[in-house]
Amino acid sequence: MPASPSDLRADDILALARLSTRPGAVRAMLGWLTRRTGGPAVLVGDTGRVLAGPEGERDPAVARATADAVAELRRRGAPSAVLGGAEGRPVHLIALDTDPRTYLAVVGPDDPHCGTLLADAARTLALCWRLEQAERARRRIESAEGHSREAVLHLLMVGSVPAAQRIAGALRPALPGVIQVYVIECPQPRRREIARRIDREAGGGAWIVPCPVRPNHVIALVPPETGPPGGTGPADATDPATGTEASTGADASTVTGPAPTTAPTDGTHPADATHPADGTDPATPATPATGTRPADGTAPTTPATPATPAAVRAPADGTAPATPAAVGGGPPRPPHVSLDRLIVRLVPESRVGVSERVALRDTPTAYEQAIHALAVARNAPERRAAFGGDLDVTVLAGPAGYRWASELLAPCLRYAPARRADPGPQELLGTLGSWLSFGGAASRHLKIHRNTLAARVRHLDQLLGVPVSRSLAAQSAAWLALRLYTAPQAAAALAQAPPEPTVTLEAVLGTPAAGTWARAQLRPLEQAGPATGLETVRTWLRADARLPAAAAALGISLPGARKRLTRAEDALGRSLLTAPSAKYELWLAMRALGSL
Repeated sequence: MPASPSDLRADDILALARLSTRPGAVRAMLGWLTRRTGGPAVLVGDTGRVLAGPEGERDPAVARATADAVAELRRRGAPSAVLGGAEGRPVHLIALDTDPRTYLAVVGPDDPHCGTLLADAARTLALCWRLEQAERARRRIESAEGHSREAVLHLLMVGSVPAAQRIAGALRPALPGVIQVYVIECPQPRRREIARRIDREAGGGAWIVPCPVRPNHVIALVPPETGPPGGTGPADATDPATGTEASTGADASTVTGPAPTTAPTDGTHPADATHPADGTDPATPATPATGTRPADGTAPTTPATPATPAAVRAPADGTAPATPAAVGGGPPRPPHVSLDRLIVRLVPESRVGVSERVALRDTPTAYEQAIHALAVARNAPERRAAFGGDLDVTVLAGPAGYRWASELLAPCLRYAPARRADPGPQELLGTLGSWLSFGGAASRHLKIHRNTLAARVRHLDQLLGVPVSRSLAAQSAAWLALRLYTAPQAAAALAQAPPEPTVTLEAVLGTPAAGTWARAQLRPLEQAGPATGLETVRTWLRADARLPAAAAALGISLPGARKRLTRAEDALGRSLLTAPSAKYELWLAMRALGSL
């Protein structure tokens, strides 16, 4: 007994309902309608453009027929019609309840009486089409917000703090005056989840950006606190992994040496803010461009004791540890558990590096500190580490240092591009800084093609007269010049200094301040023992930081050389094999002491 029309209609409605729950429901339903009616089914916009259709190539004849039919239907002002199409093929049209108006069209169906089927399909299609359009709009908004947040981070990295604050004020949350930078290394598919957790735990006050260079990094600018509510001790006095109480004073996990820079709560910049090195590595994390000004003030010239790394570092005044304190707001967090501890507990695959507290204008410094801390965290049992503090290279930024940096960078600063589309002086310096930090990955940071990056680096070789593209010595000199040129204390000193003859790098590195700085840089390696000591790093630097050449010179395997340098990272508390790297500072320190 053949099925009745009502049974067939019920089966059709049930089939459409099932298709509506699938991913790509609109395309699936149009494909089903095409097979069910025997004619191509498409969605057409009010301008006559085909918006969606079944799988496969779109037929230009179908597009012309539906465009003509939509124009005629709009002229009539009717919600549906059967119109004569090209070559005698009728076009069945019905308007969907959408804004802007969209039409379901079937060209030349085998069943000329498919009006009821199209009417039933139009209701379900309208809902699914609105959902897909809403999802597309959500993704566009999310992408635009992500690019805007990345732009804010980039502005902070190049020193354009007022512009970054204006954009952040519109996007929310507003940027805090004092921050800690977290760099979280995690599986790429979990970046969105970790970003949501940080945002929730920070009460919506954190500025979170997926790293634009390293796909498995998340960067978070978090407003710090001095301790848990109602107390003055450290915010993570209890280790959640063991349940034991950590000491608030100096213990096995606390290192002596220069106290870490702590930015005051009024946003003023501390006098001894540190600035870790940029480095080069093509597969490295995201972000700082050059051109940023280091901290105000001059770093101390004589350290009390060597600056060595620690997974947890307590400031000299005992008020708060370098491990980030719990951030208020959001759902209640377990008492005395810091944000970095919470992240590694919730996402066991993650590693977290945390900077010191710095003023917002020192975000590039804090980012580099977090990257160096992350290098320690990769081998730390707790999978987290806070930056331990070091001497700033801008102690070399006296009048002689500033004059040398100005002379080295002068060809870039005076460069006039031949065409308007060519990069100008600031863009070239930004490219130089990014390339020194990220190597080939700078193309992702700068959003340019890798061939464009290579051409700019070759141009910089010619302008500067030194092979920054291939020589570690030239790269170290260019890195130092960028740091000294942007040091505000050096510019002020130069304004009051009498003119001097041309200054060489040897003269800059030959001062007593440079010697003190160099010995402090190398002391952790001297104390680490022969396996991770100076000779391994010196050989690596002589090989222009190329690991295969260093392994051959040491007479060991490539994994053995990598393991030694990883131990050196632990001794220094700094990144060597990933960027930003401390290799420029170590090269300069050894050159200053005549050991390279």
